[in-house]
Amino acid sequence: MRKTVLFPLLIALATPAFAADEPVERSFTRNGQTYTYTTRKEGDLTILEGRNVTAGEPFRLTVRNGWVEGKYDGKPVSFVSPDKSNGTVLVAR
Repeated sequence: MRKTVLFPLLIALATPAFAADEPVERSFTRNGQTYTYTTRKEGDLTILEGRNVTAGEPFRLTVRNGWVEGKYDGKPVSFVSPDKSNGTVLVAR
């Protein structure tokens, strides 16, 4: 299993997710890459859906019990949530 460091997308996960009636699109830029995403709650599950606007890569991540799973650019990812890992986050592909 190949492990690699997941880059700026984790910034989105490091900030608290706020539930709203309508998902609000947010964005940030890091290392020259711009990301847009929405966050919504479904029970104890937090769902982040968005895109790396610069590269055109979509992602959909779910967060539950300190664990993140989903797809980034069509590839499966799974890792410990940043607030559970003391800043060291690895992605298993």
